[in-house]
Amino acid sequence: MSNFSQGVTNLQNNMHNIFGGLTKRHQKSEIDTNSNDRQDLMEDDDEFDDDNELNKKKLKTRRPKETAFTQQKLNAIHPILTAKAIVPLFLCLSIIFIPIGASMLHTSNKIEDFMIDYSHCQLLANDNNWSDIPLEYYKYNFKSDITINPKWKLSTNDSSIWSNYPEERNICQIQFEIPNNLKNSILIYYKLTNFHANHRQYVKSFSEDQINGKIASISTIKDTIGQNCQPLSIDDNGKIIYPCGLIANSLFNDTFQSTLLSVNNSQSNNYQLSEDNIAWSTNKNRFKKTQYDYRDIVPPPNWIKMFPNGYNETNLPDISTWSQFQNWMAPAALSDFSNLILRNDNDELSQGIYQINIGLHFPTTEYNGGKFIYLTTSSSIGGKNSFLGIAWLIGGIICLAFTITTIITVLIKGRKAGDTNLLSWNKQ
Repeated sequence: MSNFSQGVTNLQNNMHNIFGGLTKRHQKSEIDTNSNDRQDLMEDDDEFDDDNELNKKKLKTRRPKETAFTQQKLNAIHPILTAKAIVPLFLCLSIIFIPIGASMLHTSNKIEDFMIDYSHCQLLANDNNWSDIPLEYYKYNFKSDITINPKWKLSTNDSSIWSNYPEERNICQIQFEIPNNLKNSILIYYKLTNFHANHRQYVKSFSEDQINGKIASISTIKDTIGQNCQPLSIDDNGKIIYPCGLIANSLFNDTFQSTLLSVNNSQSNNYQLSEDNIAWSTNKNRFKKTQYDYRDIVPPPNWIKMFPNGYNETNLPDISTWSQFQNWMAPAALSDFSNLILRNDNDELSQGIYQINIGLHFPTTEYNGGKFIYLTTSSSIGGKNSFLGIAWLIGGIICLAFTITTIITVLIKGRKAGDTNLLSWNKQ
């Protein structure tokens, strides 16, 4: 039995050693695994920390400084629009606007002028005797009423320069009455109606280089993007057109006699006008005498009657001094517009009957347009224009009406204003 007991004891010890070794190896394996997992977690934490640091750096570079401006905490004025604040404000505006508007309207109405539509002179005027201009073709604004209706007559220009163009010989002679003396300045405009100079292709059809006096090449005037002379840059022979483009080609070419002739043929009563200072003084910085050789250029197609044999040494136009051309090269935004053609800033226009001769060259009836001669005085605010005065008056009347309405509303249905100290911005 003793041997048997000892054998059992030895077996138990051996089994304990075997299972104990396995248990230790398993525990060691778990320890190694856990240590590896902890190491992986630590590496992940390090990477996460690195990412956080990078993110913090990025946030620091993009985050604005905490100032009153960036945080929108600047001090601001918060007006309280109560009746006590509104009524004096609008009352002051009405006191300012109404007198200004009234004075501007009065000044505009004091300007004396008359306008005659002569676009039908060639069809309606008689070439043998004077006839009254139809009432719908003229209007006037003088201190005194006219006693003689305006008259017109169709005459002929016998100059040899129109030998090949008989249709250009017509002259419209217009007689009109000045019922009272007109103070200087005396301005004469031509006015066109239904002439759409604001068409995109028309407006951009010119050469700024040519206007500046430069020798612009064919490629410059023909191929420049956004501004070129197409379709009038060169002629059929390949010569450069000067000045090129649609604007220059359509130049208004009716001619106006620079002297208002007294009907009684008294030389002392004739009134002399001039083309001086009819264009902006700043145009001298833009319009320059051309550097082209006259043999290298040709006139625009519509100028052929003005230059039937083309350019030569003596007739090449100097646009730096050609005021009518300078005015025409500034296209109007609206279809009805006027350009200054003659003026006298020194002499008074005396009462009497005067005559002006107009050479008829510019067609208007073909496109249902009209052309007018417009004589006017001037004032401190410029020409006759009631729009500004009316606009100021309307603004002043609106302010006054709003003031009266506010006062009546407060008196009838007024309520006590709240305590402004309780507003959020007053608590800061």
